[in-house]
Amino acid sequence: MAHSKQAEKRNRQNLRAREANKSVHSAMRSAMRKVLRAQDAVAAKQSLPDAMKQVDKAAKRRVIHKNAAARFKSQLSRAASAAK
Repeated sequence: MAHSKQAEKRNRQNLRAREANKSVHSAMRSAMRKVLRAQDAVAAKQSLPDAMKQVDKAAKRRVIHKNAAARFKSQLSRAASAAK
């Protein structure tokens, strides 16, 4: 429970930011899942650019750390090249 007007405002701001971050994170994970669970190499390679873009957006907005973004992009590119 907030004890001051300032704390109440920060709570409101945090809730709005949390919803925005959740949306970006969910979109990123969905795009990654599309690449990682692709049935064939063509589908994986087609969905790879969108997944990379979503990961970069999440890192730019500081939803994930830049090193985590690099790790995810590496994982995605390895998965796309190894897809059969």
